[in-house]
Amino acid sequence: MTTLYLIALLPPEPVFSQTWALKQEVHQLTGSRNAVRLPPHITLLPPQRQTDEFEAACTTALAAFAATQPRFRVGLEGFAWFGDRTLFIHVSEHAALQVFQAALMAWCVAHLSLVPVESRPFTPHLTMATRDLPPAQVPALRQLFAARPYEASFLVRNFTLFRHDGHQWQARATFELSAV
Repeated sequence: MTTLYLIALLPPEPVFSQTWALKQEVHQLTGSRNAVRLPPHITLLPPQRQTDEFEAACTTALAAFAATQPRFRVGLEGFAWFGDRTLFIHVSEHAALQVFQAALMAWCVAHLSLVPVESRPFTPHLTMATRDLPPAQVPALRQLFAARPYEASFLVRNFTLFRHDGHQWQARATFELSAV
């Protein structure tokens, strides 16, 4: 049997609550269930199907990786779109995040061979809603979020492995970065 796994950064408070409220607003305005199926996050490794044995190996490898990585800052500013299907918050301060994600992918190649090499370029963003936005409501949503300012910054102290249970994403393990 295979299960979907995802690796992501979750912003700490108060950014978590601010962005969660925005996701809930999108859900209330559009009915988008995808907006509220996963907490606010920045995807590091997109969803992928893996066998049940993957979780234990992944947890061990990611814990070892996290111990080698320093904490870093991420900035968020404004809203943007991927086509008409995905509304997101733009990651404005992302150089350190790019370095971190590249190191994570290199670590996975070296220590977790089950993870396929990602062919798409890493585009850091915090997803607000995706895939199930009603097309008729997209123009109004675009207008609403184009006029709305949002800016935040936070220190990344950890990242999380998620597993999909068939209905929603569940956090399975959180990995603390080095404080040094």
